[in-house]
Formats: sequence, C-alpha cells, structure tokens
Amino acid sequence: MARLRPQSMILTLLGDYVRHTGGCIWIGSLVQILGCLGVSSQGVRSAVSRMKQDDLLQAQNVRGKSFYSLTPASSKLLDEGAARIFEFPRARDGWDGQWHLVTYTIPEISRAARDQLRHELEWMGFGMLTLALWISPYDQRAKIESLADSLGVRACVEMFTARHDGFANPQTIVARCWDLQAINARYATFIQKYKTLYAKDCRALTKSSAPDPAEHFVRRFNLIHEFRRFPFFDPDLPTELLPADWRGTEAARLFHEYHDLLANQAHAYFQSVFVAPANNKQKVRALGR
Repeated sequence: MARLRPQSMILTLLGDYVRHTGGCIWIGSLVQILGCLGVSSQGVRSAVSRMKQDDLLQAQNVRGKSFYSLTPASSKLLDEGAARIFEFPRARDGWDGQWHLVTYTIPEISRAARDQLRHELEWMGFGMLTLALWISPYDQRAKIESLADSLGVRACVEMFTARHDGFANPQTIVARCWDLQAINARYATFIQKYKTLYAKDCRALTKSSAPDPAEHFVRRFNLIHEFRRFPFFDPDLPTELLPADWRGTEAARLFHEYHDLLANQAHAYFQSVFVAPANNKQKVRALGR
C-alpha cells in the first residue's frame, strides 16, 4: 500500500471518528493517534498548519490548549466522500440503454476551469469517449449544471442524452472509456490481502489472543484508506455493462464486513486517547500532557 499523507490521514480520522463525537479534537490526541500510524509529532503539526491555510481545519484555544475541527468546506468534502465509500458500489441493474453526454469548448484562458471540469467529471464516473466528449450511463444533469455554474463555464458546456445505434457493442464502448480490466485487478488484489486478514481476525476475536484495541484501530484505519480509493477510479457502472468476472461487489462486501468487525475495538482505542474541549482538563492530566 502506498504511504499515506498526513493530511489525508487527518481527514479520515475526523470523518470516521471525530465528527461523530462532537467534531473537535485536541492536538495532543491527534499526535498520539497518528503516532501509532507512523506519523511524527512534527509531521502532524505541519499537516495541521497546511490544512488551516487550505480552509480544511479551524482552530480554537481552550485554557491554552489547541483544538481543531472541520470547516464547512472539509465537512462537505467528507460528506461526499462518505456517501461514495459507504454506499459504493451500488450494483445497479435495469440500465435503460441511454448514454448521457457532456461536451465542452473552454478556451485556453480558462484552462484551470477546464482541468477542474475534467477532474470532476472523472470523480462523477464519466468516461472520455473522444477529446472533450464524456459519457455516463446515468443522468447527472443537475450535478453538471451546478458544476458548470460553480466554474463559470456554463456557456461553454452542453449536455445530451443519446442512444447508441452502431457500430460497436456496449462492452466495446465501455472499454474505450474505462479500463475495467485494471480496476478489476486492483479489486482482486484488495480481496486477496484483506480476505486473509479478515479470517484471521474473526478467529482471533474468539480467543484470548485477540489484538489490542490499538491494533484494531490501525487495521481499520488502513482498511478504510485502501478501499476509499476505489470510488475515485471505478465508474460504478450498471451490472449490464460489467464483465462477468467483476470483483467489485465482492470487494465492497468484504470491506463492510471487516470494517464492522473491527469497529468496537477501534472505537475503544480512539475513546481512550480522544480529548474534546469539554473533557480537556481531565484527559490532559490523565495523559500527562
């Protein structure tokens, strides 16, 4: 697994734990928790500083101690991300055969907006059929309209709904727009890795040799980070457009089962080091900080 960036780790921690327990956490807790994930104290503090500058974190001072919480921008980011991760994939059946097209002519002077539009289209699951022509099997007109307005390129973007009349079959069209073979290989790798770990922890939890809460926390944290990448490059296509050996549904089922298995012990560790403003004095004394 690729090394995780401290900023990304902090967002995961805030999204999966902190915002469900008041939404605010002491910097000392952040340092201790990310320390068990291999991040130095300086690395945590540097990441927090950058996230404040990028409007992803906001700070408050309570009795001389620094506490951090999400901003409206980062809350929106995490809400969207959580919806993609925990409702993914949808394995939708009954595709009506219609393709939804987005095309644009954005001048070079607005290159930044053009690049952002492309990035957002990929995030929404669109595939590039030809240069500046993107397609999706889903009707996302409202999202495209909002996106075009936010980027100031509404006059440069057009949307169409079309039926494909020839000559390639739908699977060939899909292969031109998305590399499902590569995505499926990544799912297979995920399953191979975590299926073994899941079975091991299922057995361990029935014995006295079960890992301590901190180990469960680290495993659950890494599991989330590894699975959360899939919604970024898997377009979540209808079942009719997927290959017969598709592993995405199996990978998602494994993720949810393993995520739930580790939940109690992982939350127990988090609560043991979590400090919010309301319990600052008591926890600081207990941790000796």
